[in-house]
Formats: sequence, structure tokens, C-alpha cells
Amino acid sequence: MKRIVLEPVTRIEGHAKVTLMLDEANHVRQARMHIVEFRGFERFIKGRPYWEVPVIVQRLCGICPVSHHLAAAKAMDVIVGVGALTSTAEKMRRLMHYGQILQSHALHFFYLASPDLLFGFDAEPTIRNIVGVAAKFPDLAKQGVLLRKFGQEIIEATAGKKIHGTGAIPGGVNKNLSVEERDELLKQMETILEWARGALQIAKDYTLGHLDDLKDFGSFPSNHLSLVREDGAMDLYDGKLRAIDAEGDRIFDQVTPLMYKDYIAEEVRAWSYLKFPFIRGLGPENGWYRVGPLSRLNTCDFIDTPEAEAARQDFYGGNGGHPSHVTMAYHWTRMIELLHAAEKIQDLLHDPDLQGTDLVVRGQRCEEGVGLLEAPRGTLFHHYLVDENDQVVMANLIVATTNNNEPMNRSVMKVAEDEISGKPELTEGLLNRIEVAIRAYDPCISCATHAIGKMALVVDLVDPGGYTIDRKWRK
Repeated sequence: MKRIVLEPVTRIEGHAKVTLMLDEANHVRQARMHIVEFRGFERFIKGRPYWEVPVIVQRLCGICPVSHHLAAAKAMDVIVGVGALTSTAEKMRRLMHYGQILQSHALHFFYLASPDLLFGFDAEPTIRNIVGVAAKFPDLAKQGVLLRKFGQEIIEATAGKKIHGTGAIPGGVNKNLSVEERDELLKQMETILEWARGALQIAKDYTLGHLDDLKDFGSFPSNHLSLVREDGAMDLYDGKLRAIDAEGDRIFDQVTPLMYKDYIAEEVRAWSYLKFPFIRGLGPENGWYRVGPLSRLNTCDFIDTPEAEAARQDFYGGNGGHPSHVTMAYHWTRMIELLHAAEKIQDLLHDPDLQGTDLVVRGQRCEEGVGLLEAPRGTLFHHYLVDENDQVVMANLIVATTNNNEPMNRSVMKVAEDEISGKPELTEGLLNRIEVAIRAYDPCISCATHAIGKMALVVDLVDPGGYTIDRKWRK
């Protein structure tokens, strides 16, 4: 057997590698995506006071810290006994979250994915990057930079800082939006909406223009999971869990956050620090599922902003009203969500509740809290137990990339079998196709990595001459 290693996987957040095992005829016998970094946040926040958690956990990542900040804050709302936030607090958090969705989707599409779409999978690596995009498509690159900048400004206005802010606290928020902040953001709104429409058109045109090549590229039927409102609308900040099968039939619906563990389980495998979640009722073999923009459009009944809903109907109707399983359609659906986020931001900026002063509520203290929301990459679970001394005694995080772990591995295998297996020569362009499939999910490896049980450890005691004089290990 011949072993091919792609390390690191490029243009993603975090560190991963792919190994391919090929026989003498270059037929792929095994393909795996390995997560090679370890974080351990679930362990070292134990013993911390609960009110510190929303600030600590966002250090998992510098790209999507708001997602962890808000999911942890929602869990701590339950801990302090809050059933409903004040209108100002709820809308400030939503504005923060839509700013996060907009900046993260813009980052992925323009910075990380667009080089493959604009130059092709086989283009020279020296130009197939954001610098190459800026050189050949300067206006498009500028739009991507400024879209992300606007999202970061929304986050700064609501969380206090562009990265690792402190705006959400247990039971509410610690600031409102001033009139001056609102007016400054509104000045840019029409331009942001126009750029979002343009990005959506690029993603749609690319997908439809290459559909014959893309419909099987790293694609397969799968279950899908997301949050939806009680009326079935897509809701990126709040809602209850809905899962559908490959045909669109519901597996479960309206599952409350605290009940998630009755429906979702996790398993570990020896070759990755990333866990493998699955739907309990279906088991690990058939219960794996996808999350993220593609899944959210598959599971929801409608989107509550007009332009994004029209785009959803266009997307959904093009598939005959059935769920889409085209992995590369993640880019199209991601840009539908980018436009949705811009529409929601515009609506919220015109809401006078954001200038309210009633920011925090409290209720009867609880010991267990679960916070769920739709992060840019998919459904995010934060689950905590807090003791009578206000210290965290248990934490379990299931992040979007963890939910997508099995699908990403299946996409790697599918591309390897279809594009690489049996080829007499393995070119960079062929191997890049594996990365293209992974990038479609927009994985955030930094957020996702942790392990259950003991981590392998070897300690060597070395003398000044460089000789090992003792070794201890833990398996």
C-alpha cells in the first residue's frame, strides 16, 4: 500500500491533514481526514465561575468567537433562571449574531473558497489564493474585505470589541446601541445589501453553470439537522431542533435544547481528536447528519426576510422541492444566508428597542443549562452543569464542524474514489479537489477539537548530552 498525506489542509480555520491509502494501481483503499490539534476547553473551564464562561469559551476561535460567546450566554441564562430576555437584550444579541454570520460567511466565500471557484481547481497554487483574487478581481476582493469589515463593526458596536467581546452576560447584555452607532452603521447598509446580492449571484451562477460536474462531487444522500422556529422558519439565533432524512421526511422536530442529549449521541475514533455525533434512534451507522447553510435551507419551511426567501425558493425549486445533497451547493446557500443576515441587520438597526435601557433579568437559580444556536458553519451545542458554589463542574460542546465530521470524511472518500483512484499520476490539482470538498463545509477545526478519555502522552527525560535516560508514557 502507498500512503499519500496532505498536510496541512489549506484555506480552512485550524489544522487538519488527509491520508490516502492506495494500492499498486493507485486505487484508493482508505481516505481519512485527521484532526491533529487538541484544545481541551471542556476540561479547563471546569472549576471556573459560570459568569466567566461566555468570555472564556470564545477563545476557541478568532473567526467565530461570537457564536461561542452567545451559545454559552444562552446556557447561562438558564443557569440564572431566565426564561426570556428583555426586548433590548434579545435584539442586541441578535444584531451581534447576524454581524457574526455576515463577517464569517464573507470571509469564507471571498478569502478561502473563491480562489477555487474563480481560477479552477487545477490552477497554479501561486495564484489560487486571496492574493491572486485581489490581483485579477480587485473590486470583488475589496467587496469581500469591506463586507467582513462591516460585520466586525456590528460586533464591536454590540459586544464592545471586534474580536472576543464581552457584550452578552448571563441574563442579558451589558450595553445597548447608541443612536450615533446606529446611524454610522446605517450609512453603509444599502451598499452592504448590494454587495450581498452580488455575492449570491456569483455563487448561484457558479453552481448552476457547473452543476453537471458538481452534483456528484463529494456528494451523497444524508440526514440534515438545524434549529427552526415553531412556525418552521429558519432562525439562526434561537429555535428548536429539527432533523430530516435524505428524502425530506422528519426524523424529529421541535426538540428543546435541554432534551438534545436524548436525541444526539457522540462516538470517538482512534485516528481523530474530533468526535462523531449521530442521531440516537438511528445509531452511528445511519444516524450521522450534516449541518450548516445547506442543511438549514433543507430543514426550514421558509426564511422570514423577503429577498433571502425568494432566493431560497429559487434554490429549493431548482431541486424539485426535495432536499439538496450537493456538497458544493454549500456556497450558494451560504450566500443566501449572507443576504438574509444583511436584511436582518437592516431591520434591527431601525428598531428603537436597541436604544432601550432594560438590559438584564434574573430568575430562580438552576444547575444545568444548554444553549443552542446556528453558528455560521452549523448547529452549536453548549451544555453546562454548575454546582452550589457557582463553579462549572461539567461542560460538553458539540460544534458545527464536529457535527459535520462524518460527512466531511465521506466527501473526502467520495472525491478520492471518483477523482484520484486509478490515475497514473497524482497531480497537485487532483489532490486539491479533496481540499475543495472539505472547504465547502467551511470547517473550523480550532473550535471542534477535543477528545473523550485519556490523551496519549510520552515524556522523555534527556541528559545534557542529548541521551534519553528515562521515559514515562500514558496510553
